[in-house]
Parts: sequence; C-alpha cells; structure tokens
Amino acid sequence: LVFVVYLGLSVIGLVGTWLFNVRSIAAGEDYLAGWFANSASSSAAVDLLVVAVAASVFMIVEARRVGMRPLVALLLVVSGVVVAIAFAFPLFLALRHRHLNAALRTGSVATA
Repeated sequence: LVFVVYLGLSVIGLVGTWLFNVRSIAAGEDYLAGWFANSASSSAAVDLLVVAVAASVFMIVEARRVGMRPLVALLLVVSGVVVAIAFAFPLFLALRHRHLNAALRTGSVATA
C-alpha cells in the first residue's frame, strides 16, 4: 500500500506540475519570472527550492545507505530538476520502499 501511495503521489506531481508548465509555455509566459512575480510566488519558490535541494541530498545519501544503485538516485535528482521534484521525490520513496522490502525478504539488509 505504501508503494502505491508513493507512486500515486509521483503521478499527481508529474501531471499537476506539467499541466501548469505546458499552460505557461503555451501562453508565452516567462516561466522563471513567474516564480518571483510577487511575494506569495517568491515565498513558494524559495520554499520549493530549499525542499528540492534537501530532497536531492537525501536521495543520494539514502540511496547509498540502503544499497540502491547510485545511477537511480542520480537520475531521480536530474528528473527533479528537469521534470519536477514533486514527481521525483515520491518516485524515489516508492523505489526505496520496494528496494528495502526486497532486501528484507532476502535478508540482505538490517532493519535499523
């Protein structure tokens, strides 16, 4: 169930962000200027950027800690920048959950 919830959040993050991205591009808006167009959007932009950096560091460190392939974490960090962190981070959590469950079944990872 946890895996499915994370995957669902990842899909929502992908679709939700790209609906607005495509709309912005189609309207010819300056995408990055929109991030800092007013105080509210600036606050949200800084909030998102800090969380994205923290999530990226966490994905790299946690992937190494639990024995996931480094390329997986790297691709997810890149997709967080190119696609959306709202897509990449829940996808990382889903893959991490699946990886840990498989490792527990085979006895190849400690539970701590």
